[in-house]
Amino acid sequence: MQTKPFLTLADVKKIAAAAEAEAVANNWAVVIAIVDDGGHPLWLQRMDGAAPLSAHIAPAKAKTAALGRRESRIYEEMINNGRVSFLSAPEVEGLLEGGVPIVVDGHYVGAVGVSGVKSAEDAQIAKAGIAALN
Repeated sequence: MQTKPFLTLADVKKIAAAAEAEAVANNWAVVIAIVDDGGHPLWLQRMDGAAPLSAHIAPAKAKTAALGRRESRIYEEMINNGRVSFLSAPEVEGLLEGGVPIVVDGHYVGAVGVSGVKSAEDAQIAKAGIAALN
């Protein structure tokens, strides 16, 4: 039997705080979602001024990154390059850049999804949050 790390509430709060700090530093109103390795919600934060739709998109991006074990932008790129059949893949809806998996000691333990600004900026916020674990 193997063992693996998992996200604690303290880890999630640390990620969320660092992601929020990145968003605030850039004056970006976003939604930050954090999920475990199965895509189950651990955190959802809608900053003042963030669009209501972003509260649905951020968790979907996080779930996609967690279940796929890769950044959600990979799926967006596949679809944009003509592999539109991937739109029918089960359990994934956040096929846009801004979902980033959390990897600890080679184990995928969850993901962060951000929505509210340009997709590359969403990913920047997610990565800043994840960097706080190190």
